[in-house]
Amino acid sequence: MKTLKFVVVGMMLILAGALQGQLSVRVHVGTPPAWGPAGYSNVRYYYLPDVEAYYDVQTSMFIYMSGNTWVRRSYLPDRYRNYDLYNGYKVVMNDYRGNTPYTNFNDYRARYSKGYHGSPQRNIGARNYQNTNQVRPQPVVQQNRTVKHSNVRVITKKQVQRHDNGRGNNK
Repeated sequence: MKTLKFVVVGMMLILAGALQGQLSVRVHVGTPPAWGPAGYSNVRYYYLPDVEAYYDVQTSMFIYMSGNTWVRRSYLPDRYRNYDLYNGYKVVMNDYRGNTPYTNFNDYRARYSKGYHGSPQRNIGARNYQNTNQVRPQPVVQQNRTVKHSNVRVITKKQVQRHDNGRGNNK
């Protein structure tokens, strides 16, 4: 009986060690997001004028109004689910210390209205298309015309048909 207890306790210790190895989680608290503006690694908050929200770098949370209350969430509200954080302008809040950046919200909203773009910004990192629901940019197509980069080449349906007919591909 004593031997059985030792075997059971030994198995539990081995199992606990194996589970502990599998439960390791990496959390980058305080690390700016890849879409954050480059050159501001010691800033805690960004103000996002287009969505009238704040981003807390330290907690990786968005802060925005929901009804009459300021909430902290890891995501933006549904109405902004397609908002492009990489292309949106971020106002770096160098002058604020504390836990409630929305204290001066009316001032920020007046100073940085929706659509505000100050000096050009570079992002910290590049967009990773594999881990997002966003689609890679495609060439712009308008009225049977394809515009590709800086070299503009316009192809109409008639030109395509003439080209195909010239090769014996009658349609």
